[in-house]
Amino acid sequence: MKEFIVDFTINNQQKQNLFFWYNIIVKEKQMKNKTLQRVYKMLKPQTKAIIIISILSIIINIGEVIKPYLIKIVMDDYLSSGLWQKGIISIGIIGSIYIAIVLIGNILDFIVTTSTSMMGENVIYSIRNKLYKYIQYTNIPFHDKTPSGTLFVRITSDVEDITTLFKDVITTFVKDIVLIIVFATMMLVLDYRLACLCFLLVPFVIFTSILITKISNQVQEYSKKVKTKLNIFLAESIYGVKLIKIFNRQKEKEKECEKLCNKFWKSRVPTAFTEGFLVAFMLIFENLGVSIIIWATINHLFGISLEVGVIYIFITYIKQIFEPINRIVENFETIQEALVSVNKIYDILEHKEYLEDFEDGIKLKEIKGKIEFKNVWFAYEGENWILKDVSFTIEPGQSIALVGKTGSGKTTIINLINRFYEVQKGEILLDGINIKQINLRLLRKKVGVILQDPFIFAKTIKENIELNENLSEQAIMETIRLSSAEKFIESLPNGIYEIAQERGSSFSAGQKQLLAFARIFAHNPSIFILDEATANIDTQTEELIQKSIDKISKEKTSIFIAHRLSTIINVNKIIVLDNGRIIEEGSHKELINIPNGYYNKLYNAYYESLTA
Repeated sequence: MKEFIVDFTINNQQKQNLFFWYNIIVKEKQMKNKTLQRVYKMLKPQTKAIIIISILSIIINIGEVIKPYLIKIVMDDYLSSGLWQKGIISIGIIGSIYIAIVLIGNILDFIVTTSTSMMGENVIYSIRNKLYKYIQYTNIPFHDKTPSGTLFVRITSDVEDITTLFKDVITTFVKDIVLIIVFATMMLVLDYRLACLCFLLVPFVIFTSILITKISNQVQEYSKKVKTKLNIFLAESIYGVKLIKIFNRQKEKEKECEKLCNKFWKSRVPTAFTEGFLVAFMLIFENLGVSIIIWATINHLFGISLEVGVIYIFITYIKQIFEPINRIVENFETIQEALVSVNKIYDILEHKEYLEDFEDGIKLKEIKGKIEFKNVWFAYEGENWILKDVSFTIEPGQSIALVGKTGSGKTTIINLINRFYEVQKGEILLDGINIKQINLRLLRKKVGVILQDPFIFAKTIKENIELNENLSEQAIMETIRLSSAEKFIESLPNGIYEIAQERGSSFSAGQKQLLAFARIFAHNPSIFILDEATANIDTQTEELIQKSIDKISKEKTSIFIAHRLSTIINVNKIIVLDNGRIIEEGSHKELINIPNGYYNKLYNAYYESLTA
């Protein structure tokens, strides 16, 4: 006789498969717990409101249970027995109680709905402000990695999805859960045998709901990603509308939009199918419940013999118990979509490593403006060095210019002075103190930067200059005078109260630069940085800006980046950069006299382009 030996050993491939599925299950469970914790964080400040809403919901639902029972009493005690004429007073009292329950229920329902909506608004108000605050205080590397369109979607579309969850879904969810419990309890009290028969349907309902929920969750995740891409595309297309028109790319962009819209539509189709299936599924089980009641009563199953009123109340309860279950199932899509949004928002909020610290650090009473770079190395990614062993000193009140080809590291130096990025090697000192030790808010306040394309908000000229500093009209006019912008402001119909269009599109490049100079004068920084501010303006405006530059550079430490070399002839020192290294340093006179020098060649080439 042969022996049959069962081999329980597991090979490496099987171990890997088991480990893979174990990780999937564990990670899924951890993700669910994490999501619940995040929702709890949102709801925790609203604990009192939730308790009040829950209590009122219980009262409302008790009324919903009592109403069919009152009808049952009338049917069994008066109508079925033919005693309705003798019990007319009792029927009237029961009717009055019924009306009172309806009125009180409606009033309480109004309070619950209003309170839930207010609670939802409070949660959304808190989340939107937290998210906006986080975005404002995140560092530049975070914004380099995260497209602005994605952030826009998070703070608008995703927050709106959560709004639906708290204002609409939770309003019915709390009431429905209580309703299911109360109806189930009442059914057990009336006839536990018939109730248990009806409850046999519940496991099938729960199992199918869980299955559909998992499918819906995966669909929602994918749909969200497609929606984010679509929103990013739309935002970029609106921001870049001029560029699209310049290159006549309207048709191509239209096709791209159609493709993304079609992809988003396709991602939503499975959701429609799952939602439709769930609704049909719930209706089938609702009618099955009614059928069970009728079948069990007619056949006297388990000795069940019910009065007409009890049959009526059971049919009413089974329909009413399936209605809240149906609503909960119908809301699965909204809940899943909202939970995806919750995770996406908290995936941003919980990354504290990107936040800049504006509280700690040395708060210097006075900044003289001495800047020292000591053996600074910097790379935006890995070891792709943009600056290589850069060292130089700027004395207080001194003016310097950074000169070099595009990509030589000029703008990077400006970014490092503002601490938009941290150096990997070496150090940067301000008045002898490492800038990492100086309070970041103070540092940014004392370093004024004018970019090549200044950002203008869709607000008044006054608001654009003061930037929430609440300066007097007299102070604003003084800054306008110092920036040589009087004629420009006087030409506007409403003067300093003229509202600029979005991104200052109604102003020329030169006018925006004049406003930027007025902004700098208004905030009076100790260090002034001009990043190619005269690159795209006319000669007349350049003369006005040059006057402003002369006023600033006499008193403050000034750093200039300029392609128009004629604008930097009078600075104290010129630093010439090439491929991330300083190759020459000195005044214009000193550098121009270096035979075959890098600056000498740059200047001669620039001069020849002017005379050509």
